[in-house]
Amino acid sequence: KKPGGSLRESYLAEGFLLDKRIGVGQPKRVENARILVANTAMDTDKIKIYGSRVRVDSLEKVAAIEEAEKDKMRRKCEKIISHNINCFVNRQLIYNLPEQIFAENNIMAVEHADFDGIERLAAVTGGEIVSTFDNPEGVRLGHADLIEEVIIGEDRLIRFSGVASGEACSVVLRGASSHVLEEADRSLHDALCVLSQTVRETRTIPGGGCAEMAMAEAIDQRVPSIAGKRALAMSSFAAALRQLPTIIADNGGYDSADLVATMRSEHHAGNTTCGLDMYNGCVADMTTLGVRESFKSKLQVLVSAAEAAEMILRVDDIIKCAPRQREGQ
Repeated sequence: KKPGGSLRESYLAEGFLLDKRIGVGQPKRVENARILVANTAMDTDKIKIYGSRVRVDSLEKVAAIEEAEKDKMRRKCEKIISHNINCFVNRQLIYNLPEQIFAENNIMAVEHADFDGIERLAAVTGGEIVSTFDNPEGVRLGHADLIEEVIIGEDRLIRFSGVASGEACSVVLRGASSHVLEEADRSLHDALCVLSQTVRETRTIPGGGCAEMAMAEAIDQRVPSIAGKRALAMSSFAAALRQLPTIIADNGGYDSADLVATMRSEHHAGNTTCGLDMYNGCVADMTTLGVRESFKSKLQVLVSAAEAAEMILRVDDIIKCAPRQREGQ
């Protein structure tokens, strides 16, 4: 999600995008990349002592302790370099000394990649996340045809193209404000969830409020044969179902009363695939237009709404706290 521009500028980018920066003085473009994805501490070149006290009698000994820490980090960097890599991605921070060592060896280093980021990166590049580097032969490296730094809006990102899985892609959302981006993210997430469920349950039904109107028409036909208060409940349920095409028309800025009445007459005449054409503001055949909805998603929406209404009707009373007495009253 990158603020700036309009929502129409959102696009599907080829490859995997990582919202991080490349280290200072390191290559910004790497071809035929051999990637080592790690989760290890690379910040021990500075002294970190917790709950301990070191007593020395000269600054030379302090310098010796620091040099010992640096030697330890140099050996760790040499083990990493021995994996014959040209890109190192770490979940944790990479401090100045290891960053300098990687730059001297012409290795691209990316620090502080979040855990979800390196999990996905390892999956798409075909590598594994490692924490120790004593056995280079047993480590599975990730591979990509090209790693480069790209600019989206005002931010710099790292793009991994030609990854091992061959199916990696990233959705770049643009919007004028954070509120627009959050709404676009939520809508896209809902659409992807419905799509993933539709792959498992392939049945679909006509959209555009067609299913709700057809269900309401079926209930209305059954109501005259029902005696007692159940008939009133069924009529109310049918009226509630017709509210969905009404809301769809209202959101599109059309005359919902006219469109819903027209669609109701079409369904009564037997045209059970008629729904709302939101491009032209009229009633049309959803099968001809190719407007379909997931059967499983629609069923879950209907069941959840009915259960929520039933729970509300079961409430006997509401316990209300006494209002706080204000001063002077």
